[in-house]
Formats: sequence, structure tokens, C-alpha cells
Amino acid sequence: MASKKAAQKSLSLAPVLDLNEATALHQQLMGLKGNPLVIDASAVERVGALCAQVLMAGAKSWEEERQPFTFGKVSDPFMKTMQLIGVNIDHLLAQEARQ
Repeated sequence: MASKKAAQKSLSLAPVLDLNEATALHQQLMGLKGNPLVIDASAVERVGALCAQVLMAGAKSWEEERQPFTFGKVSDPFMKTMQLIGVNIDHLLAQEARQ
């Protein structure tokens, strides 16, 4: 019998996650729904609050579907901005990104 486990997908975030990028980010996430997802935020230089909100809503949606949603790689500006706006993603970091 074939496995029903979905293949892991990845999403590389744009360097600038501002208001203009929020809709595109939402559409990209919705296109990957139903699959385990690894986010690559290693190239991110700036994060706006709306894109942070879209990412956290995505994490919640994946959690509700019992699918993994992790940040595989994160840039220092991404982490600092998330912390500055009060968003803790430590529980979403892949083991390699925690070091």
C-alpha cells in the first residue's frame, strides 16, 4: 500500500518581507498547504509585522493540520526583528538553526 505521508516542501523567503510581499507570501504558503514545510529565512534582511503575522498564521494552520512547519535557516536580521516585535519562533526552529 502506498504511503499517505506528504513529501516535505521548502520555501525560500525574499530578502525584504514588507507590505508589498505579504500577499505573495500568503499565496505561496497556501500553495504548499498539506505538506510538511521548511522555511529558509537565511536571505531575509528586513521583516515587516504583516509578513511576520502571515508566517505565524501559516505555522498555526500547519499545526492544526498536524503537519511540520519549521524554519530551517534564519538570518540574524530575521531573528532580531521577530524578537523585537515579540514573536518567539524558537519552537519552530530546526535543530541546526538553534545552534
